[in-house]
Amino acid sequence: MKKVYTGIDIGSHSIKIVVNEVIHHKFHVLAATSVPTKGVKRGLIQDPDVVVSSLKKAKEEIEGMLGVSIDQAIVAIPSFDLHLTIVEGKVDLQDDPITSEDINRALQDATLGRLEEQRELVTLIPIAFHVDDKEGVKDPRGLSGDTLAVKAVMATVPKEILTIPFSILRQVGIEPIDIAFSETGDYYEARNKNIDSKIGAVINIGYETIKVSVFNKGIMIKSSTLNGGSKQVDHDIQYMYHVSKKNARFLKENFAVSNTSYADVNDIIEVEDKEGKIISLNQLELSSVVEARIVEILKLAKKEISLLTNREISYIIVTGGISELAGFQYVLDNVLGRLAITLNITSMGIRNNKYSSAAGLTRYFDEKLSLRGRNYSMLSERKSVELGTVKRKESNGSMVGKVFGYLFDHKEN
Repeated sequence: MKKVYTGIDIGSHSIKIVVNEVIHHKFHVLAATSVPTKGVKRGLIQDPDVVVSSLKKAKEEIEGMLGVSIDQAIVAIPSFDLHLTIVEGKVDLQDDPITSEDINRALQDATLGRLEEQRELVTLIPIAFHVDDKEGVKDPRGLSGDTLAVKAVMATVPKEILTIPFSILRQVGIEPIDIAFSETGDYYEARNKNIDSKIGAVINIGYETIKVSVFNKGIMIKSSTLNGGSKQVDHDIQYMYHVSKKNARFLKENFAVSNTSYADVNDIIEVEDKEGKIISLNQLELSSVVEARIVEILKLAKKEISLLTNREISYIIVTGGISELAGFQYVLDNVLGRLAITLNITSMGIRNNKYSSAAGLTRYFDEKLSLRGRNYSMLSERKSVELGTVKRKESNGSMVGKVFGYLFDHKEN
């Protein structure tokens, strides 16, 4: 079976879709697209009809690249009103050695009676397992004992947060097979053995929001969504040079750099202002405006990290489309110090940090299934065969009760 996963991130500025195939534990991008959208405010869908239109376009582009239809995905959801709760479960063991089925039963026991009626379970991430008196086991499969216990983090959100996104996805023929927070996707895309054992923070500078999350040994323990983002940079350029929103965005993405040390005072661009006059801007002057706002955004995120935790931070990873601007790491060094690094996505087809959430979700989903002993693909066997025969085009740039029923092997009442 081909292991093919699709990740979808519906943002305020664009919809990102990434399709990954897993071969020998390595992820290979089959297709990716980013389609502009409106109708989303701070990560929440305000105008479903507009979003449906953009999602249809994104789906058509992906399917054109693959040559097969996409009808299942893991979807990023906003972490508004997020509740993180430590839960514990315990089961008796009948047979040796411990299997994935025993892990599923222990995880199921940890959730029983602990989910409020108006909230939806998003993720259940094991912190550690205990086999009899042996504590702190990361993966108990293959061990022997009489009892298996688990301590896990249960993440929930209000059900109404999921209603509209699920409806939109199904209108375009996509079944949300699983959900996770976009912050989780960011972490999994940045993840390595070095940070997986430490406490650190992930900052995603989006279009209208700044998401700040604290992770402890790979588990999100705190998260906050702040007002702000790259849209503020657009507004600053609009105000300073009296240009349209479209031209401001063009200047930001195609001419400005994030640090004036990388700017050239002799590099000039001409652009039309709102009165239709042609004005000349030099890169140094424009970049000073951009840098000032980025510094302000990073200072706000830095303050939020200190509010979220008083524990020592070992790393800070920054992602989001604006982090692609030249000189961004230099600004990070000045504001956040040497612990901060810019995420560097090296996968062919998605070498841009705007894809970090969508791509990382597929990594998270694969690990989740592995621990639970499941093989799964978001493409049917027939479609997988078709995929293997199609020459792919290069890329341009409860509601989920059945999901957990599938993972836990129990039926919902």
